[in-house]
Amino acid sequence: MSTEYSKLMASLVASDGEATLDVPGDWLQGRTLFGGLQAAIALKAMRSLVTEAPLRSLQVTFVGPVPGGEVKARARVIRTGKSTTHVEARIVDGETTLATMVGIFGLARPSAIAVRPVQPPVTASPSPIELRYVEGGAPAFTQHFKAKWLVGGPPYSGAAGNENVIELGMRDASLATEAHVVAMADFIPPVALSFVKERVAAASLNWMLELLTDDVTALPLDGWRIDAHLMAAAGGYTHQSLELWGPGGVPVALGRQTMMVFA
Repeated sequence: MSTEYSKLMASLVASDGEATLDVPGDWLQGRTLFGGLQAAIALKAMRSLVTEAPLRSLQVTFVGPVPGGEVKARARVIRTGKSTTHVEARIVDGETTLATMVGIFGLARPSAIAVRPVQPPVTASPSPIELRYVEGGAPAFTQHFKAKWLVGGPPYSGAAGNENVIELGMRDASLATEAHVVAMADFIPPVALSFVKERVAAASLNWMLELLTDDVTALPLDGWRIDAHLMAAAGGYTHQSLELWGPGGVPVALGRQTMMVFA
């Protein structure tokens, strides 16, 4: 049974710095919960403490596997200043920390500086590769996404290039929310996995997301784009960056990620 992301998030219970969600198996990524959903659950715990200021930055460290079923997050305010609030959150199993995060929420202020990224044009491959979900052939959570590799290729395709450009959407009838942005930004697999043709294990260590748009609620969940760049890879560790663009080239987020690839 497939559970739409919006309906799943609507079932989440959050108050007083805690969030709980019963997660079905179709949102797993191997033996752990999809990292973007882990972050979204923790963000909901943070949002029970900070309701108004836009999210500016989210820093995530994946400590251990998060199984499906009941997932809990706990959050606390570290500091509140005039414009910004720092909030720490953890995904927990009893007293064991499975993931830790810091969110920075900040109110807009008058500024003489305004620089916005511009989406670069892309020359798509003459035969872009579309994600086709086959049970057992891809992580379960990917069934909720629509993805087409315009540049590069998906994992295990042997497309040995440092750039992946993916046309992205979610199989969800709602409009975008902050939680959708977090999920879409974490969809991108390690670019390094495109280099190999046989399945190998991989895992995320940490992830940082910087939000560029205060409000995405008018954007549909089709027509997004991820531009991912493999910056370095050695000793089994890979380092990549990304830009997330909304429909029409709206700059939504920047990201950096460190991952392990066992190849």
